[in-house]
Amino acid sequence: MKNSLILFAIVLTFPVFAQFQIGHTTITFNDPSRSGGFGTGGGSGRQIQTEIYYPSSSAGENVPMASGQFPVIVFGHGFAMSWDAYQNIWEHYAPNGYILAFPRTEGNLFPSPSHQDFGLDLKLVGEKMVSQSLVTGSIFYQGVLPNVAIIGHSMGGGASILASAGNQGIKTVVGLAPAETNPSAVSAASGVTVPALIFSGSQDGVTPPADHHLPIFDNLGSGCKTFVSILGGAHCYFANANFNCDFGEATSSTGISISRTEQHARTFNLLDPWLAFTLKDSCDSYQFFMDKLDDTPTQLNTNSTCALNGIPVISFNGSVLNSSVSGFAYQWYLNGQAIASANDQTHTPVSNGQYTVEVIFSSNCSEVSAPFNLQNLGGIDQISEKIAIYPNPADDKIYITNPFLEQLDYVLYSNAGVKILFGNTLEQIDISSIKSGIYFLKVKGQFFQLVKK
Repeated sequence: MKNSLILFAIVLTFPVFAQFQIGHTTITFNDPSRSGGFGTGGGSGRQIQTEIYYPSSSAGENVPMASGQFPVIVFGHGFAMSWDAYQNIWEHYAPNGYILAFPRTEGNLFPSPSHQDFGLDLKLVGEKMVSQSLVTGSIFYQGVLPNVAIIGHSMGGGASILASAGNQGIKTVVGLAPAETNPSAVSAASGVTVPALIFSGSQDGVTPPADHHLPIFDNLGSGCKTFVSILGGAHCYFANANFNCDFGEATSSTGISISRTEQHARTFNLLDPWLAFTLKDSCDSYQFFMDKLDDTPTQLNTNSTCALNGIPVISFNGSVLNSSVSGFAYQWYLNGQAIASANDQTHTPVSNGQYTVEVIFSSNCSEVSAPFNLQNLGGIDQISEKIAIYPNPADDKIYITNPFLEQLDYVLYSNAGVKILFGNTLEQIDISSIKSGIYFLKVKGQFFQLVKK
């Protein structure tokens, strides 16, 4: 009962609301460099018939896609399972703004399916789906984001690892009870560097976690990876009821203590924010994902913070401001205004005031620090000492050392106080047209003003 109550709360809290109908079409892609496959009409080479479900305004076959651009999920089926065993997947994600592509290759029992070919098929379908956005007349014309996830179950999970090794064209890989393959998914995992999420049912006897899921996870080369074991979960419960899979599980798995419906809910509860984070650039969703890991009844093994390393805290050592968090890029602000060229983890302030720093991560997400009120910085004399104006006297040009790398306003006055020359500069002023004499140069920056004779 306790788990049921927790699960119920989780399901209600994640902000995912179905907003689209489901359209369906079939496309046979081809790979001219290989042979075989499944389907016809895709052109020369290997045929890869793919069932595609997508967001639409009205449900049906080959109906127009809903307006907007949507990310792609390529899904690999399990051994001796067909794409339609995963109706739970497309009925959940297509209404929430994802395009789902299910290749139908390597579904045979005899001869044994080629894991290598299936992995190559998954990779190719992801590439082909993105290119559909450029095909005039395609249902998907101008409607596909170049954000692709490869997800697979069992054999398809292992093949997803094969498809993702060295593949920088995808945003994430997700394995649902991924199986070891031939060639080895465990070995290939070291080449996976994109964010990775591995699900496991703790009672899986078809692909025992210790022999399949955990070795794949442990060998992943990604710095952003998470392993989730669903307590009491099964191997086949990631899909709908399927005779071949369920028969195999009935002879190998014991101790399954949750229902198929509950395993679906627990999976979606974590997969929803993960996909929103990796495919839709929803930065808040990563923290939501981490929060749900604490709330969901699972066993967890994770060694990653997935690019978001917390909210930065500013410190000051008397001369330099520092962000406690490292990122891909930075922007410093003073009193709410961006400081020009202040784009490092540290910043040398030139004025008292309220400073904040925005840290941008490789995922394009960012975090902003709490304000830091600086009140003990040196006065105007100390700031002026950082500015040098030379040579003096000067003939053709006056040079200004400008350690703050900002545009400086200047006015040149005659000895009688008449404005002779004015403008703005980063580092030099042309005085070649000015008569010899005594002048006063007024230089003004964002945080200082000084006059030199």
